[in-house]
Amino acid sequence: MSSGRWTRSDMDPRRLALIRSGDTVEGRLTVGSGYLIAPRLVLTARHVLEDRDTGTLWPVITVRVGHHLDGETTRVDAELLWAHPDGLDVALLRIDREIDLPGSVRWGCPASTAPLPYEGLGYPWAAKGETRAPEHLRGVLPVLSGGKDRYVLDQGPAPTARTDGGNAWGGASGAAIFCGGHLVGVVTEEDHAYGARRLIALPVSSFSGDGGFASHVEEQTGRSPELSAIGASLPEARPVAERTPAERELEKLLAPLFSYPGVRVDHARALARELGYEAEGYEPTAADLVALLMAHPRALASLGEALASSVQGTARAALTHLFSWARALDCGLLLSVNEYDALIGLLRQVCEKQPALLPRTAGEALRYVVLPEILTRPQLGEDDVFGVVEGLEDLSDGVSGPEGAPPVPALLRLVEYVAAAMGDGLGDDLRAWSGKTARRLGIHAGALGERRADAAQWAKRAASPVSRVVMELAHDPAAGGDRYRVRILLVRDDGSYRVLKEAESEPKTPREAASSLSEAVFAVTQEPGQGDHAPWVTVVVDRAGLDLAVDEWEPGALDNILPAWPIGGDYRVSLSCPELSDQRPQREGDQVRRWKNGRASVLVTSQTSGDARQLVNLLKTKHRDTARVVLHGPANERRSWLLTCLVLGVPVVLWDREATGYEDAGRLEGLAPAGDLEGLPERVRVFRSDSAACPAERRARPSLVWEPEGCLPRTESLQLRDPWRGSHAS
Repeated sequence: MSSGRWTRSDMDPRRLALIRSGDTVEGRLTVGSGYLIAPRLVLTARHVLEDRDTGTLWPVITVRVGHHLDGETTRVDAELLWAHPDGLDVALLRIDREIDLPGSVRWGCPASTAPLPYEGLGYPWAAKGETRAPEHLRGVLPVLSGGKDRYVLDQGPAPTARTDGGNAWGGASGAAIFCGGHLVGVVTEEDHAYGARRLIALPVSSFSGDGGFASHVEEQTGRSPELSAIGASLPEARPVAERTPAERELEKLLAPLFSYPGVRVDHARALARELGYEAEGYEPTAADLVALLMAHPRALASLGEALASSVQGTARAALTHLFSWARALDCGLLLSVNEYDALIGLLRQVCEKQPALLPRTAGEALRYVVLPEILTRPQLGEDDVFGVVEGLEDLSDGVSGPEGAPPVPALLRLVEYVAAAMGDGLGDDLRAWSGKTARRLGIHAGALGERRADAAQWAKRAASPVSRVVMELAHDPAAGGDRYRVRILLVRDDGSYRVLKEAESEPKTPREAASSLSEAVFAVTQEPGQGDHAPWVTVVVDRAGLDLAVDEWEPGALDNILPAWPIGGDYRVSLSCPELSDQRPQREGDQVRRWKNGRASVLVTSQTSGDARQLVNLLKTKHRDTARVVLHGPANERRSWLLTCLVLGVPVVLWDREATGYEDAGRLEGLAPAGDLEGLPERVRVFRSDSAACPAERRARPSLVWEPEGCLPRTESLQLRDPWRGSHAS
């Protein structure tokens, strides 16, 4: 095809780049996207060039430039030329020969808060067949969403989220994003919380000012990247034949709200200005107003907020019906621009004062709702409230209120519970926000009053304290090295529990796992009525995991004052191996019997205990009800003896994993292994802390299995390919 086909300085398919990085020896490969911004420069995301396991650069990088619609693509070798000095996920590649195309790249950034249509080209996993095929990315960039160094991209055509833990958009990382013909960002992530419908991009404005980047671009193009302000044009109605049924229905629903056209125009102008558009001379028809409402996710709620204080009677009923219709058809978000901004400000104050309150309260207020993943974390920072609000806005409402009024949305229910927990002051502000928003939506005062009463009653009850923090571990051999899948649960005295999740649940190193645990424990200690005692941590492992020295894992020093300290010195840490109950179902019944009858009985193995068969005999006769075994003996026999004790239902087993034989039995005497049973976990904690204080001394390294009375929550199996939120699109 003719090279003159593309003449504008906008997104040029001839500049599309497919990037393959890898190791030809091991045969491993990472696929990503990029964009040719100069004859020998390709812009991409840095992580496309890195070995995910080690963080080091791949030794081989190849680039294929071009699009099949313009004939043959060009294959070139490449090397990393520039990466952002502050670690932002962006990079420049230098290719080994020039590819000189007409036109040049124009750079830009949004100039207002109005959403912008965007487009891009990339090579996502979802579009691959026998080979990677290009995909035309397109959708809306809602400028008010996202955060610092972060654009949100709400994709129009979107693949189905993968169920195997992979990324449907994998390979799209590095794709250049264009608004109004200007390059404004680089794709870096897929946001799994939105079911593959949302991508994250790094704004050009966050790296174009870097001296190294600017000098490389100027050297190749003759000028440095200067950003143009990109404004959104006011939406205009399409011809009647092209309008969707939803647009036509919305125009009918709006008609009863305006007494005459001038009122509609006045409200439309005010709305346009509020949404960030230039509204001078704006004279919209009813269809133009519909186009404006469809273009911005908060437009309909913002218009309704402006109308709610003045409409009455049939017009008020029409407005309530409009909101219900919009929610049913997923036409716009729940909150107006003002309501959203006000709630974000209030919830930021909540997180500043009580970082663990929002997740804890959500578990109570929304017990039967599948919560957004962000609300399953142990605690939240101020910037996390954006994800909380946007995640709950997506949730469907409950049953209708009295007299057919709209139901109380999940977000308002949560706000009422948070307000009750905060008390006066900030709680009053939250209740005022909730009441005003409910009136705008047409929610019956009695329905909101019921939620408020429920919240007040809940706040008066003493929360059931967390009795145990459970960390489930599963070694992930596919991840390479010493890495584990981790899931953390908070188990309360009343038997309820909550599974905590994190923004990224990739396989963790021991240090990362210990850090996640410490964060969860800290969140627990912040709960009212929890007390200041050292919490008890149960680490759930498989039989191979019984050999892990988890108690010695260190989360790392948080500052330059305190040294890193093992979790076993900070908390009572014990192991549990519930999988053995699957091998011998009567094991759990044996545990119940031993806890009931044998708390004061102890079996300390010695040379007189004999071999494994004699140990089995002891545990079936003389020590049939014994709840505790202290294992001494040859290291090569100890593992089989441990499994014997556990399978026969012994709930408490203590051993020195460093011991070589019976002669080392005295090393455990310092923690009185046969002493008071209830105090044993704390004695072990103190012993481990003392050992951390004197690392040069040769001391025992105690391991403790303690199967709690009553069953721990049996969650679904810890899969080795769980999807994670905020994962790289490559």
